[in-house]
Amino acid sequence: MENDSEPRIDRSSSTTDRTSERSNIESLGLSHSKLAYDGNFIRSASGVFMAGEIVFGLLVWTLIGGTEYLHVPPLGWVMFVSVFYWVLTVILFLLYLTMAHTRIPQIPWHILGICFNGSASVLYLTAAVICGVSLNVAIRGRYYFISWVASTIFASLAMVCYAGNTVVNFKSWRSKSEDI
Repeated sequence: MENDSEPRIDRSSSTTDRTSERSNIESLGLSHSKLAYDGNFIRSASGVFMAGEIVFGLLVWTLIGGTEYLHVPPLGWVMFVSVFYWVLTVILFLLYLTMAHTRIPQIPWHILGICFNGSASVLYLTAAVICGVSLNVAIRGRYYFISWVASTIFASLAMVCYAGNTVVNFKSWRSKSEDI
């Protein structure tokens, strides 16, 4: 037995509403996103280095953040460096992945990459050294000792990735400047 009190939905009118809604959006000058996905970036040397920077940076600050690092003030510097550069690297990675950087030609992206990655590699070097020196405060066998050892290793790997990306950006900038 069919219940007559249920409202019936006219599916043909909803389709025309969507079409008119799209044309209204387009008439306002709004359209679909013009950002493109650049799958080749992930396979490039810079993309691989940035993926390594993101993974190793995340491991550094999560390993330290999961311990009582506030009792060792130098580890605050390690946390600052790792979180700061991790956030900026994720933003740059998304800009490159969506090719949004091509829509802002006023920014010299190769020079920005050289300066950003160069400063990150120097500051990650200091963070890795500080993290390694701070191991003297930790008690062997405790969970935070193991976390700090691992974060020292991952900070070193992140520094290597940033240094490698600096070299890649420098070579790319150098080849572009020779073309002019």
